[in-house]
Amino acid sequence: MPADLAVIGLGHLGLPLAQAATAAGIDTIGYDPDPHTVAELRAGRLPPECADGCLTAAEVRRMLAAGFRPTTADAELGKVRTAVICAPARLGEDRALDLGPIGAAARALAVRLRPHTTVLLESPVYPGATEEFLRPLLESGSGLRAGHDFHLAYSPSRVDPGNKRHAYAGIPKVIGGLTPACTEAAAAFYGRVCEKVVRARGLREAEAVRVLETNYRYVNIALVNEMAVFCHDIGVDLWDVVRCAETKPFGFQAFRPGPGVGGPGVPIDPNYLSYKGRSLGYPLRMVEVAQEVSGRMPRYVTQRCATLLNEHGKSARGARVLLLGVSYKADVSDQQGAPAREIASRLMELGAQLSYHDPHVAQWRVMGRPVPRADSVYEAAAAADLTVLLQHHRTYDLQGLAVKAQLLLDTRGAIPAGAGHRL
Repeated sequence: MPADLAVIGLGHLGLPLAQAATAAGIDTIGYDPDPHTVAELRAGRLPPECADGCLTAAEVRRMLAAGFRPTTADAELGKVRTAVICAPARLGEDRALDLGPIGAAARALAVRLRPHTTVLLESPVYPGATEEFLRPLLESGSGLRAGHDFHLAYSPSRVDPGNKRHAYAGIPKVIGGLTPACTEAAAAFYGRVCEKVVRARGLREAEAVRVLETNYRYVNIALVNEMAVFCHDIGVDLWDVVRCAETKPFGFQAFRPGPGVGGPGVPIDPNYLSYKGRSLGYPLRMVEVAQEVSGRMPRYVTQRCATLLNEHGKSARGARVLLLGVSYKADVSDQQGAPAREIASRLMELGAQLSYHDPHVAQWRVMGRPVPRADSVYEAAAAADLTVLLQHHRTYDLQGLAVKAQLLLDTRGAIPAGAGHRL
């Protein structure tokens, strides 16, 4: 059955788009090569890898009732007017961006691509990737020319998992096409889904929007992380400093420190993301320094844990330490890049006996070993020598935890002042 739209990749990028398009009355299929993902969605459930707060199972069931069709059949891709590639792209250990899933999605689409189709990319990429990496795959696999036989454009995803205040349709959508006609084709599609469309000059400008937005957040988080260490050393309450500073009506945006930075919104440095060996030959220094600063935070948190235990007459070796919240952000299950894992590893190396609690994570392994999960967070906090709040999930009663815990370290500045120790 023909459809207006194919969303390729049904993870944290693709599912919100599919939901918004379905709600807008657009006949939508969702393509994913993973049979398990598709089977779970067809059954009205979220597969574990998608349960990161972007959708609920009830929302998936409403999408299905409205006509959304998840599939593994790439033949369906040849029946749509618009295809949006939302495949994941993550940094490897060498800091290079893995475009493999995007390439696989492109090859699946290319053999089915028809003339006059609009192809859009939302995955995180470096400037130039849509034209230099995606375009050749689509053209060689289809025999069609981008900008002539089909439209090609990029739009940076602005999905924020767990954020219920900003729905997909209400977030301005930036688009940039290979040609002006490609830009207008993309605008025509997104205008059906989003309240506002912002046209960039071209592909690379739209791709660079993603770089700027992600790096802006990353650099500013690193700044407050560095300020957190500095303020602790001089006896200043950083959270009170931020509270006061954010009353300035211009020139300041509040960011808050934490135990590290994680999640799919990785910092992007073009020096590491070169294509076919091309590189600027120099890094973005602000990003490099920010990475260094935030990369030190798990070690700093571990040091604070050991110091607090020592000040209360206990050694880290043999101490019972409870970690609260091990996902990369509040109210989601995604643990990608979460600092909790490194903090746990370092505490284990010091000889601490770890347990954890997270309402969104049923099982957790560190250094290849399972970490015991506390059944009752309050009983576990009362029994632990030290409780460390790593992620402030909304289900946590912090006042109750502060009363129950023998010793509490809050890395998020969420507990009432004086109820425990802050980062």
